[in-house]
Amino acid sequence: MVILGIETTCDETGAALVERAGGEERGRILSNVVLSQINEHAAFGGVVPEIAARAHVEALDHIIAKAMGEAGYSFSALDGIAAAAGPGLIGGLIVGLTMAKAVALVHNKPLIAVNHLEAHALTARLTDATPFPYCLFLASGGHTQILGVRGVGDYLRLGTTVDDAIGEAFDKTAKLLGLGYPGGPLVEKEAARGDPKRFLLPRPMAGRHDADFSLSGLKTALRLEAEKVAPLSDQDVADLCASFQQAVVDMAMDRLRKGLKLFRTHVGKPTALVCAGGVAANQAIRKVLHRIAFEVGTSLVAPAPALCTDNGAIIAWAGAERLALGLTDGLDAAPRARWPVEMTKPAGRVAARSHIPPS
Repeated sequence: MVILGIETTCDETGAALVERAGGEERGRILSNVVLSQINEHAAFGGVVPEIAARAHVEALDHIIAKAMGEAGYSFSALDGIAAAAGPGLIGGLIVGLTMAKAVALVHNKPLIAVNHLEAHALTARLTDATPFPYCLFLASGGHTQILGVRGVGDYLRLGTTVDDAIGEAFDKTAKLLGLGYPGGPLVEKEAARGDPKRFLLPRPMAGRHDADFSLSGLKTALRLEAEKVAPLSDQDVADLCASFQQAVVDMAMDRLRKGLKLFRTHVGKPTALVCAGGVAANQAIRKVLHRIAFEVGTSLVAPAPALCTDNGAIIAWAGAERLALGLTDGLDAAPRARWPVEMTKPAGRVAARSHIPPS
């Protein structure tokens, strides 16, 4: 089957065509077009929802046309239309889902309203045909979770952030230090030339019995250290970035070790440790993920950075996975600003406990 996927959850407008061959779990990307809105939001130091929604309206039809042209397909030749229906910025979700409904209605094609987090969770199957069950570390600007991926629509939340996401913390660190937007890559670049031991920053949640994350205290500690040495020199900024990144890396290592222990207890042996989300492109974090995967005797599946950030290909693939199981949505499907991934249960499946409570 060939699916058109539409992505408008935040500040990237994306459309892609992905093929899922019968009997095969690995997919083939026929086209994947992404238009970034970084320039529109840079002056504000973050994403402005109203600007993002307007930009999606202006660009989406052209992005879809380009994706269709690059793949060489007509709408009539498609097997389904998938769109990210949440979680995300509600204005952008309305734009993408409405477009998908229009295409599905006009061309009489099935509609699949995709959970954006499920799309990240299933990317390893698109790129590497990773079999279930596997452990997912999802880290992005809006989400930080450890999930047990047991099947399409079957997710066990092992850990989550109790306040900020890792990507959000990177962006706010960059803003505090005057580095610009988007902040994650800029903090990583500065950290490469800094001393990670100069500033003593906390490792939140370290040693706890659960697998949850917390970033707010780390951000506050960083601000206080920056105020102590202000005005900041270039080396001060580099050392602050290096110290912050090392604290995040150490926290991620501790939390993932606990998450994998919970996975083995409640799910079994993982077929792989999978990373997804924009933060997964950070090389220091990827190095830690390789180490942890080696410790537990499994492999690390790390999709290409272009598939870790927001794009239409992962939405199309999640749509293909759901359509293969006969899971479609009606034209009354609603966009959801909040949509926990563990709530995306396939029809007919008995709901299981979706979160590991503290022991």
